[in-house]
Amino acid sequence: MRPAIEDFLRHLAGERGLSTHTVRAYAGDLDALATFAEGREVDVPAGLDLELLREWLWDSSQAGLAASTIARRAATVRAFGGWLADTGRLPVNPAVRLRSPKSDKHLPRVLNREQVDGLFARLEAAAATGDAMAVRDLAVIELLYGAALRVSELAGLDLADVDLGRQTVRVTGKGDKQRVVPFGAPARRAIDAWLDKREATDAVVALFVNTRGTRVGTRTLYELVARLLVELPGTGPAGPHTFRHTAATHLLDGGADLRAVQELLGHASLGTTQIYTHVSTERLKQSYALAHPRA
Repeated sequence: MRPAIEDFLRHLAGERGLSTHTVRAYAGDLDALATFAEGREVDVPAGLDLELLREWLWDSSQAGLAASTIARRAATVRAFGGWLADTGRLPVNPAVRLRSPKSDKHLPRVLNREQVDGLFARLEAAAATGDAMAVRDLAVIELLYGAALRVSELAGLDLADVDLGRQTVRVTGKGDKQRVVPFGAPARRAIDAWLDKREATDAVVALFVNTRGTRVGTRTLYELVARLLVELPGTGPAGPHTFRHTAATHLLDGGADLRAVQELLGHASLGTTQIYTHVSTERLKQSYALAHPRA
């Protein structure tokens, strides 16, 4: 089973050209499947059948995994099963009839302007003490919000990706597609201050590093955001996407063109941007007040 999984992952990275992040997600799901199958004495692809796969998804559900995670696992094993069949390792794809739950439709939290201002005031006060990690954290949040980056994009930034003169950053998004994203003067000042603090780690190409001088990981960034948001009112996931979603919503509130927001976010489809950002109720009210004769 595991040698076949390794071959499949090489196929995804080499022949299909999927990003490292995407291949890592496939690897995690298939490792969980292999572990589950081995617990039922199945260690070769020939032992995979619809019943075992359904049991695996049920077990995932009972373990408390989100519906979106289970849906992703189902999609992963359908792709793996299709590859097994295409390469002659199995006569048919055992997952072709595998159903998955509908993904969660909950959008990330959106902070209001007052919450954003208060949060940055706290970060700036901590950075003013001169603590290197506090200076770094301010620059991290300035870019997450100011450039509407994905957490993986931010963690993957190198020093060479940042152009302080033009106030732009080159990011590598999904499918290894690159785009250049602008950021504002507050982010530029925060990055400048951070670069002064990380001079001792110039041998490392990563823009953001941890206390050991190595590239900061996404887990560290998730923990940082969780600490910042824990005391703020609001519902929904409290992860780094909160700042990406908030930035997109605030841009739309300010009258930004939807296609410009699509380009900023790096979405291939405008429909994705419409779903992701949604036009706020306040913006709809303003449009109604301006345009409707009975407003």
